[in-house]
Amino acid sequence: MLSRTAENLYWLARYVERAEYLARTIEATLRVTALPTTYTGQTNEWDSALLTAGVSSAFYEIYEEADETNVVEYLSFSTANPSSIRNCIENARLNSRSVRTALTSEMWDTINGAWIELQEVWSGGAKTREQLARFLRFVQETSLRFDGSAYRTMLRNDAYWFSRLGLHLERADNTARILDVKYHLLLPEEEHVGGPLDYYQWTSILRSVSALTAYHWVYRETLKPWLIADLLILNDTLPRSLASCYGNLVRNLDQIGVSYGRQGAAQRHARGVRNRLEHSNMDDIFQHGLHEFIQEFIADNSRLGEIIAKQYLI
Repeated sequence: MLSRTAENLYWLARYVERAEYLARTIEATLRVTALPTTYTGQTNEWDSALLTAGVSSAFYEIYEEADETNVVEYLSFSTANPSSIRNCIENARLNSRSVRTALTSEMWDTINGAWIELQEVWSGGAKTREQLARFLRFVQETSLRFDGSAYRTMLRNDAYWFSRLGLHLERADNTARILDVKYHLLLPEEEHVGGPLDYYQWTSILRSVSALTAYHWVYRETLKPWLIADLLILNDTLPRSLASCYGNLVRNLDQIGVSYGRQGAAQRHARGVRNRLEHSNMDDIFQHGLHEFIQEFIADNSRLGEIIAKQYLI
């Protein structure tokens, strides 16, 4: 496969995954900010949403205040934000056009249809809460349709494996970033556990990665911060956990290595991160510093993206 084709497939999957994550982040933030101030206190959840998306500095170069109107506009529709949902869908469509013959008709129809609807229906943004809710659901359904059509219709060859690399690398980065922004809520300090603000913010963490129901299935307990951290970091049965993402990254990189007849730095680096996760436990992570652990993971994940680009995409 040409490196340009591999790169287009890789970034196509990353953009679709990023759009869905931003939609989930906005949706979760809306739920928290809709609560009475008795529960939410004085925290600025919209500023937290910007930090999670990694665009806080760029946002404040344009806006003075992180309120609902400004943040929703910037994360959803702004052309000035390279990672806005609008730009993610447009970039996904541009990448899919470049590799049209490598996609199945179902995958192309999903992305092209989403781009057309974005131009026709959402070109003016979302004026009301109801319209915004429909837009966020449209984005999430687009991602689910695209991911489902890829899983059900693509041949298991290098085109599929490169697209999965993009998806799982982006997913790992997103989960790590929400943990990095919210890590102070997950510290095991008993005297702070159980308050209404904590409860709703912990819920927002799980909703951001679509894991609230999964948490109750796995632990069958009320929300506890160290169990949330365990689920999102080490539990490989959760598709959005760091452990699950790296299990999938290793498998897909190994498939590419077998197909091309050689292993490389990407395979070794991914195995190293996976092994570190497999041999970690939450007691040790908290003892040595949850924030430091997540920061190191984000750096390792970014490094893997650079290695994959150098080994296959350039």
